[in-house]
Amino acid sequence: VMDNDQFYFRQLLSGQDLGQDNQLAQQMVNFIYLIGDRTTGEAVVIDPAYDPQGLVDLVEADGMKLTGVLATHYHPDHVGGDMMGYSIAGVADLLEITSVPIHVQVEEAHLVQKVTGIEETDLITHSSGDKVQVGSVEIELIHTPGHTPGSQCFFVDNKLVAGDTLFLDGCGRTDLPGGNPQDMYESITQRLAKIPDTAILFPGHLYSPKPCQSMGDTRANNYVYGPQTPKQWMAMFGS
Repeated sequence: VMDNDQFYFRQLLSGQDLGQDNQLAQQMVNFIYLIGDRTTGEAVVIDPAYDPQGLVDLVEADGMKLTGVLATHYHPDHVGGDMMGYSIAGVADLLEITSVPIHVQVEEAHLVQKVTGIEETDLITHSSGDKVQVGSVEIELIHTPGHTPGSQCFFVDNKLVAGDTLFLDGCGRTDLPGGNPQDMYESITQRLAKIPDTAILFPGHLYSPKPCQSMGDTRANNYVYGPQTPKQWMAMFGS
């Protein structure tokens, strides 16, 4: 277990903590996360969309240095790119400020390249169970397809940063290109089963009054845990 003074963790709300003057950021309410080791001063960012320069400034103001990016999935509100007629700043712009690797699940690599325009050499591809080391902080990568083919969650310090796989209420859409409701059922009920009830869920968007809650509360109250079989799930989410 890490010394709390050593472990660096921040949950930032787009449109509020970053990209304050960006209307789309205010509308999309994406969360951006920072995880690091205060002893070494290294930090990685999860889903750095909207305001890369503001992000780098904020990290540096905390006395930290950005050493990598973890992408939950390839959608532009998480990694940058064109969406709904808007151009969202993201990893491509961040790489112009600082040269850091982008960690993705292997299934998502070509999709991240496609929406952001970054090079294959900018990416480090992973499989489920891989660990990314930030100083002495170890982050476990969990492949959770469903919202997109290469969606991934991050488990560190009894915190689950879930992107658009799991929200406090509901889960990510499975009716967009690359979405798969059967995969989502398996991700939520099987692939995340090992995450203890005591762990705190940190979602990809502020879609609930609270910004985070325990996995125990999520399992007890989130309607996605209602269906008990794949058949019941598909009746609810498969249309």
